[in-house]
Amino acid sequence: MNRNFFLFITLLLAIMSQQQVFSQGRNFDNNGHKMIRFSKTGDAIDAHDGEIAQFNGVYYLYGTSYDCGFQWGNKAAPFCGFKVYTSTDLETWTDKGYLFDATTPVWQTRCDGKTYGCFRPHVIYNKKTKQYVLWINVYDNVSGYRVFTSATPTGPFTEVAEPALAVNSSMPAAGLNNGDHDTFVDDDGTAYLAYTDWRSNGSIVIEKLSDDYLTGSGQVVQHVTPGATEAPGLFKRDGRYYVVYSDPNCGYCSGTGTAYRTAPTPLGPWSEGKKISDNSCGGQPSFVSVIKLNAKTVYLYGSDLWNNAAKNEALADYYWAPLTFAADGSIEPLQCKETYRQPKGNTSLEEGFHPVADITDSTQRKGSFTGFADGKLAKMSITLFKLDNPDQPLEVQLFKTDAKGEPEGNALYSGEIAAAEIGWSPKSIWIQPRIHVKKGANYIFTLKTRAGKGAYGVAIKEDDGRPLLKFEPFVAVRSRK
Repeated sequence: MNRNFFLFITLLLAIMSQQQVFSQGRNFDNNGHKMIRFSKTGDAIDAHDGEIAQFNGVYYLYGTSYDCGFQWGNKAAPFCGFKVYTSTDLETWTDKGYLFDATTPVWQTRCDGKTYGCFRPHVIYNKKTKQYVLWINVYDNVSGYRVFTSATPTGPFTEVAEPALAVNSSMPAAGLNNGDHDTFVDDDGTAYLAYTDWRSNGSIVIEKLSDDYLTGSGQVVQHVTPGATEAPGLFKRDGRYYVVYSDPNCGYCSGTGTAYRTAPTPLGPWSEGKKISDNSCGGQPSFVSVIKLNAKTVYLYGSDLWNNAAKNEALADYYWAPLTFAADGSIEPLQCKETYRQPKGNTSLEEGFHPVADITDSTQRKGSFTGFADGKLAKMSITLFKLDNPDQPLEVQLFKTDAKGEPEGNALYSGEIAAAEIGWSPKSIWIQPRIHVKKGANYIFTLKTRAGKGAYGVAIKEDDGRPLLKFEPFVAVRSRK
């Protein structure tokens, strides 16, 4: 018996198929561009200045979100909150949403652009209390931190009492007291907080936490570094403790150094510092995560590849690579741009894209495709983002092309995407052209705006010197069986 049905066919711009392979972890494309890391939905991962943790065989990427438009120092800018993504192979990431609701008046007052902001989510698990514990850096209280608990590593997390720490406890609230931090759990279950003491010009402090990991214990070692440092990452290898840190400190800077020190115990005595990179592979050190990868223990180094000290860092990316060690336990210098083997998983279909924001009232972008089959172009996603709040919508038009590949005749589709519908982090934005396309016919769409303020951006990759936009047309094909 015959029946009609619609088969939705995805036309992928860059690669048409997937295969199971042993893949290579990559940080930069062949032209040296920072590559956008995408989630399973095709949106850029929006989690920065955080860490990767591993719980029960699953990797969790925690970080600060910038998609809503937070801008450091802009009093009108909202706070976006903290996000978490999960993966089983460090390559395919699933967006699990926000750790808690940051849209409330309380959190906007604590963290929006009128403040120094809130940053650096770190999560550890307490086996005794069976709670996941989240520490974040804030600037509205004395300690410089807020603490939360949850029964699951993705939340929702609930705030507990403000922690009390040994350092700067008598300083005024809402000042520059303590900054970037890391949480660490030792083999015996004892937890420590490594943090930045701004009152001593950015020296690193390490304090033992209480048994429930919710506050300090008063047992502390100060001046692990002499100053002008930040962003510590504390870990243990072969009975020796390491702290990796930004040397010097420089918020949102692209290219600060990475140094480290070692000690026989978390509370010292700590060695002199050794530098392993002058530029942290183009970023600023963020974490060292001790994880299992292909059944081996890996000391994964993470660097935030900041976007040239932009006030909004939604376009920042990441450098991830395992640290390597000499026979004496010293950390070998970072070799930037290296690749490393990943577990068996899906090859990324979107590798090599980077953001470009130049769609203004004087510049437009174009993308083209060839009809895969006769049918209706039911919907189409385009990876888009914005800068500096454009004051006019983005205009989208779709044409057939002439022999030279330029738009021909009247637009087959015209539409607008309001600025409010486009975030600061690259995401798939959907339109519904609902036009008929023909197999083998060539089509082109244009992206333009009349905005005199701000700009819109796209994700592009180079193909033989030609910029290719990231988009996906979905064609509904009528078939018979």
